[in-house]
Amino acid sequence: MLRFYISCIIVRFMNDIPGVTRIDLAKDSFKFASGHFTVFSATERENIHGHNFKVQIAFDAITNANGMIFDYKVAKEFIQTLCDALDEYFLLPSCSPYLSITESDDSIYAHFAGEKIPFLKRDVKILPIRNVTVEELSGYILSQFVDGFISHYAAEIPYAEARVFSGDGQSATSRWSK
Repeated sequence: MLRFYISCIIVRFMNDIPGVTRIDLAKDSFKFASGHFTVFSATERENIHGHNFKVQIAFDAITNANGMIFDYKVAKEFIQTLCDALDEYFLLPSCSPYLSITESDDSIYAHFAGEKIPFLKRDVKILPIRNVTVEELSGYILSQFVDGFISHYAAEIPYAEARVFSGDGQSATSRWSK
């Protein structure tokens, strides 16, 4: 009985000291399949191809007196929504210095080095990034997570990162802190 009482005192003491905990969210469903091409220079790009991208989000947060941060379900639903919004689209970067994008009634055209590459509008997602790479996608997903999710928990989350995999052994991680 004394041992239990001492343990409770230690836990109560620990609750008075805010602890920072790292939370890693990496579910099998955090993925999206998208087409793209990477632009290397004003005259060189990859051929059109696709990847099954995987997403992981990690963040540091203050553990509350109840021994938790918040219900992770909300964060997982938000990440899933981000992935679903990119799934089964051809991704184009709107901020590329070498690529321009025009639209007609039902088509989008990517203009690159004299090429006019046509796409159906319904198949394309234009992102505010410079290139469709894991580096830029991790930054994009992180910015969406920070702006759309962390802004609601700003007092408790001082650090976050997003990692995007384009295949086994190939990923990029972007980091944010207050």
